[in-house]
Amino acid sequence: MTFAPAALVGESFVGTGVNAAHTNIVVGRKGGPVETAWATALATPSAGHVPFVTVVRPGVPVKPLTLFVTKAAASGDLHERATWGSAQAGLAQGVADAVEHGLIPAAEADDLLIIAAIWVNPGVADLDESFRNQRAAAFGAIRAAVAGTPTADEVRAAARAGAANPFYEPGAALLAESAPAPEAAR
Repeated sequence: MTFAPAALVGESFVGTGVNAAHTNIVVGRKGGPVETAWATALATPSAGHVPFVTVVRPGVPVKPLTLFVTKAAASGDLHERATWGSAQAGLAQGVADAVEHGLIPAAEADDLLIIAAIWVNPGVADLDESFRNQRAAAFGAIRAAVAGTPTADEVRAAARAGAANPFYEPGAALLAESAPAPEAAR
């Protein structure tokens, strides 16, 4: 059986505060729609958002070839060093870890592509923590993509508890007040 006959999508958020990593991953085969998206993104950068090939070391791109797409325009010396340095290194290491641990079959790594949308907070303060969080987030996003998690039931259970993220959490009263009326679903 071929690994990833259709696109796999995963997400992971690791850490807290300004050094947290939020990673969205799409894994797909060369010759398919992920390759089209990968090449298009690489060829059409926009102001402040320049996708680039992720490398383990200069001249050694990680396999599967991984496109790093910034969610925040790099600004200032430390944010630039985190984006192109620690976060890129963490992403490369996380992808290599996924291959090393068998989440992605090593025999198919040359036939696959990854698009990774990466959040590096402009207020990042610690390059080592940025690396550590991005490595874990990349691995976690790939693990989620491969496993197909969360499941629809897990999402429904989380939604019943109320939407929340590190930047905003509505209170119980707002959740109740803003809920659609039962008849709205009919």
